[in-house]
Amino acid sequence: MQRNPVHAQQAALSAAWEPGSPRIAVLLPCYNEEAAIPRVVADFRAALPQARIYVYDNASTDRTADVAAAAGALVMREPLRGKGNVVRRMFADIEADIYVLADGDDTYDAAAAPDLVETLCREQLDMVNAARVNTRHEAYRRGHKLGNRLFTQIVSGLFGKRFNDILSGYRVFSRRFVKSFPALSQGFEIETELTVHALELRMPVGEVMTDYKERPEGTQSKLNTFRDGLRILMTILRLTKEERPLAFFSAGGTLLALASLVLAFPLFVTYFETGLVPRLPTAVLVCALNILAFLSFACGLILDSVSRGRREMKRLHYLALPAPVPQPRPEVMQEAEDRSQVSANALAI
Repeated sequence: MQRNPVHAQQAALSAAWEPGSPRIAVLLPCYNEEAAIPRVVADFRAALPQARIYVYDNASTDRTADVAAAAGALVMREPLRGKGNVVRRMFADIEADIYVLADGDDTYDAAAAPDLVETLCREQLDMVNAARVNTRHEAYRRGHKLGNRLFTQIVSGLFGKRFNDILSGYRVFSRRFVKSFPALSQGFEIETELTVHALELRMPVGEVMTDYKERPEGTQSKLNTFRDGLRILMTILRLTKEERPLAFFSAGGTLLALASLVLAFPLFVTYFETGLVPRLPTAVLVCALNILAFLSFACGLILDSVSRGRREMKRLHYLALPAPVPQPRPEVMQEAEDRSQVSANALAI
């Protein structure tokens, strides 16, 4: 029987993947980061000398692409503006075993990358999130800090609490995470989508606290507090509708049912006192609200079954890709070496 070429390719990759030498790709989406990107490329090259560093220029109007290439990075271009568009292109184009995603603004600690990669390999995880710890007060604007805390609490309540910083742009992924991630977002809401994807499929994930610095002088943040905050909130609502439709539509149905009860209460009082229903339009509105409430509950039940089927298909596609090869903990390796040494000494005697 002829083997499936895709399965053969996956088997070959799994057999060739040695824990000591995985292919590592550092992915740096950039938009007008001429002043910061050379330092970022140099820091990641020093931290991960075996990695290939890719800089994706997102229609910059300055010399970001030229200075990144001069610093030794492999420069690609993505004309569609928006971080989500860049990440989607990166995940589609780049072939590696481990992916390190960071921003090109020199706010993340590149020296922490080896620890993040080691954690991913040692624990056989699919994503390691670098939760940000402020090294200086200026690094994190007050509005961004408050919004991050609020959105983290919302996502934790809806999908489960496994991260303390869902909007971090510094993460390490396995190959099977990257190649099973649909990447539908266009802008800065991509971090939310990455987090929900991991939570929905119940992937093995971890989080490591890392330093977060202020932007270098002469550079400007591309994140708009209110506009991008609203987009992130809308993304959370969209993902809730798609991944938790029963809860989403049940909440709407509950609000409609409560509104109908509030409007119906005076009608019942009048009816019991006089035996009449003088406010017929209100009675019709109450009936309409109750019908809409039941329809909302019914839609939630139907879409919950559809969502479950989609989740199963995504899970099967995720499982079709080779898993990271586990690496034993250092203390376990030391114990194994000690036992081997004791056995060798016993044989020698």
